[in-house]
Amino acid sequence: MTHRYAGIRSQARVRERPLIALPKVPGELELQARWFAGDFGRNFTSTSGEPVELVQFGYWNREPGPDFRGAALRKSEGEVQRGGVEIDLLDRNWESHGHAINPAFEETILHVFVERSGAEFFTRTSSHWLVPQVQLDLGTLGQGAGEIALAHAGRCVAPLRHFESARVHDVLDSAARFRLQRKAEKLRRRVQTHGREDALFHAVAEALGYKQNRLPFTLLAQRLPLAFLRENVADAEAVLFGIAGFLEAPNVAPFRTCTRSYVRSLWDKWWRHRDRFARLILPPKLWKTSGARPLNHPHRRLGALAALLGAWKRFSVVASRGSAGAVAELLSGLHHPFWSVHYTLFAEPAASASALIGESRIADILANVIYPLRLSEEREVWNDYRTLRAQLSNQSVRIAAARLFADDPRQREFLRLLAAQQGLLQIYEDFCLRDASDCAQCPFPEQVRKW
Repeated sequence: MTHRYAGIRSQARVRERPLIALPKVPGELELQARWFAGDFGRNFTSTSGEPVELVQFGYWNREPGPDFRGAALRKSEGEVQRGGVEIDLLDRNWESHGHAINPAFEETILHVFVERSGAEFFTRTSSHWLVPQVQLDLGTLGQGAGEIALAHAGRCVAPLRHFESARVHDVLDSAARFRLQRKAEKLRRRVQTHGREDALFHAVAEALGYKQNRLPFTLLAQRLPLAFLRENVADAEAVLFGIAGFLEAPNVAPFRTCTRSYVRSLWDKWWRHRDRFARLILPPKLWKTSGARPLNHPHRRLGALAALLGAWKRFSVVASRGSAGAVAELLSGLHHPFWSVHYTLFAEPAASASALIGESRIADILANVIYPLRLSEEREVWNDYRTLRAQLSNQSVRIAAARLFADDPRQREFLRLLAAQQGLLQIYEDFCLRDASDCAQCPFPEQVRKW
């Protein structure tokens, strides 16, 4: 069934200019996170035309020097080099940032950039060793949904309205299976890059970040290897909050009385690690809190991640072999003595405890982490996946439903399952968001009539 949707997609003009204009170049921290996650792949061609294979991505550097250390690079002649990787927005930043005369960059083996400046120069170290350069192709990252307004009904409403319900479900199922396979492939790359446990940790942290704070949560998980957190379990929560930048003011006076003892306990553990991790502390501007519901505040989501670390061994097993119900039961049953009754570090305690991870977020973790992970491990997941009920709808789903189904009275029936919502989102991202003709030239209506 999946190949039918993939066939429609391959015939469509999905590479046309997207309907919604997005920033051309992500910020430097996001580029580093996407690179480390393996989203750009591991095989490149240097600016001099030489094939370059990244054998090992290394680790986030906590000291002066390149962004990553311990990387391994294989060139065309088969030689493997080990050293650092530096990532910049512009090729000339190697010179303008002073890396060429900084001994801390002496062992750099690769300089990665996004945009050319037009000038020709050699990327060299302080001892005049040439550092290969690779230009990233942002097109490999795909197209996100972005922030958009609710849309009017599209031309695809007409053919879908006349389809029998089973036929509509078939279309959505095919798109959902295609989407699930894409997610599995992405997770498989992360497992190959960082190992299963770290890849799972990165993916869960990203899901807990919601849309607003996916990047800082991803950076946190990448900068703190799971092995370190589990080996230092007594300090893990404090280190998470410290690198998040939430403990940068050791003075507890601004906090409410009920919070001071908790913040002080975190700080007393964090200060022993702070010098070691100082370069990895996230800048405050990365965190987005405006418009977030109290239950979704990043302080509380980070508390949930800390609580999950305490149950990680059991979660790892359930993520691989347990039923969806078992995963949901574990996540919904997480408890934290502070965060189960607090929304932020500055809030008064709530009258009663609330789940650290709610039903809608659990559904998101199942759809974007658990089932893609199992499929990446070549397990049969579709029959279980397609029975998962959808939780709360989000803005993207509502927009997509308005475009494809308009006022079709069967809309609620079509979207009651999680897989159907995922299929709808895939169609919307592949066609609606990549059509610049206000639906007039979109190929999907004609293609779906042939279903």
